[in-house]
Amino acid sequence: MKELSIFVDESGDFGDYAEHSSYYIISLVLHDQTIDIRHDVDWLETRLAELGYPNHCMHSGPVIRNEQEYRKDTIENRRKLLKAFMVFFRKLDITCKTIAIEKKHIQDPLEAVARLAKQLSSFIRENYAFFMGFDVVKVYYDNGQVEVTKLLSSVFVSFLENVEFRRVFPSDYRLFQAADLVCSLKLLDLKKGKNELTRTEMLFFEDERTLQKKYLKPFYDKCSSMK
Repeated sequence: MKELSIFVDESGDFGDYAEHSSYYIISLVLHDQTIDIRHDVDWLETRLAELGYPNHCMHSGPVIRNEQEYRKDTIENRRKLLKAFMVFFRKLDITCKTIAIEKKHIQDPLEAVARLAKQLSSFIRENYAFFMGFDVVKVYYDNGQVEVTKLLSSVFVSFLENVEFRRVFPSDYRLFQAADLVCSLKLLDLKKGKNELTRTEMLFFEDERTLQKKYLKPFYDKCSSMK
């Protein structure tokens, strides 16, 4: 049986527009299960242990912003953490897709969900032959936001008869953590395009050229193979 796994994460919320929460992003990481990634995962596990984070669930945004469990770590080690995950990400034979809206143009949560659903529908429709090449499509999400859970269910079921849904715990799947990374990279891309990068983000990446070359370009490459 040929199986496609889709790991989904989100960035933002459906509340009112605010400068610190101006975008809503949904990321999808698609993995053909016939492609073995165990060697890549093993490499990452070893590297994270070397950096003092054995069996660690990566949270890319807090690494960059010096938040949560990373607050006491040095910026040098946080950079090494993200670089290690980027090496892992670049090596993976996966495809990525992001859909995003800018919240200041949205009147209410229903409109936000509708716009995201329209983008996701277009993505599935334009790549319908690809999805139908699999016996089963399994969508993995942590049910973090009810609106996203409902959106995924309604859109995927509308187009695909071979879809199944699984609740995921982020610590259990490196590919879910990759979806988290994709959200962070898309947010950085959007903010860079509008000169909205924060002082903390610029300090972490040192300059926009480094951000573009070492982080955003690999992200673009992973997103370029599908419409």
